[in-house]
Amino acid sequence: MKYEQRADHYEAKAFGKVAVLFGGRSAEREVSLASGDRVYAALQKLGVDCQLIDAAENLVERLLEYAPDRAFIALHGTGGEDGTIQGLLEHMGIPYSGSDVMSSALAMDKYRSKLLWQSVGLPTPAFQIVNNASELEHCVTLLPAFVKPSQEGSSVGVTRVNREQDLKDAWEKAQGHHGPVLVEQFIDGPEYTVAIVNGQVMPAVRIDAEGAFYDYEAKYLSEHTCYTVPCGLTKAKEQEMQAIALTAFEVLGCSGWGRVDFMQDENGRFWLLEVNTIPGMTDHSLVPMAAKEVGLDFDQLVVEILAGTGDVVPCHGKALELSV
Repeated sequence: MKYEQRADHYEAKAFGKVAVLFGGRSAEREVSLASGDRVYAALQKLGVDCQLIDAAENLVERLLEYAPDRAFIALHGTGGEDGTIQGLLEHMGIPYSGSDVMSSALAMDKYRSKLLWQSVGLPTPAFQIVNNASELEHCVTLLPAFVKPSQEGSSVGVTRVNREQDLKDAWEKAQGHHGPVLVEQFIDGPEYTVAIVNGQVMPAVRIDAEGAFYDYEAKYLSEHTCYTVPCGLTKAKEQEMQAIALTAFEVLGCSGWGRVDFMQDENGRFWLLEVNTIPGMTDHSLVPMAAKEVGLDFDQLVVEILAGTGDVVPCHGKALELSV
């Protein structure tokens, strides 16, 4: 399987000046710093005029000073992945990578994502939104379950709960983060993720974490998390999951690039967990793994994502050496 890349190549100057937005103030700041550094290094290597800009430090002033032609958003979590930065960039007339304001906000909100998926018949685990501790009694039937902030990513504030007496502590932990608390029924089985880049669905990646679940440490710190691509599913089952992923992505109005996360139960059925509209681009991240499987190295992936910002004039030579 090969990525169906555009037939033309791009000169570095075709992208103009590129602001790589990273950092920010969310709980995922450290991940964003790592993602942004790698994206910036790739663009520099390719000769693209680019500048790293930390969204936590005088962002508007720095954007006005640099006057970029487009922005690569490498921000994760609140303030970067929730439509906020997208709205600012639209107001300033700066094209940007990834989904627009509405779809970014919807995808960041796990609760509303699940409501939309349910409305069109897509499979997602049973859930309950919990605004105060007295409502936890309604969640007992969901156990075992994950208790998580509804509007955070990277498994920040997430706890797996097996016993009723542990629900309150997990709820209090999740409540310390952004958004209301979501209690989501646990699906016992393997975890998968499916990346999407410019409308093309990538091969699925299977994730096997060493601990109780794929938490922050397993995602970014552990050297013992196992990633398998090809994922080991039959072609038919993988295509089934890819089709669900693309539909889930489109139902939220997402565009450009992103990643859709799944669990598979003992009967082989896939269950949607969430859509990430700005996935990690670190050396542990999943989208680069999937892209590599279809012939896109990291630098090529960055260019493909950036090309999705539109108005990039291709050339017909060997610029950037991006044929696959």
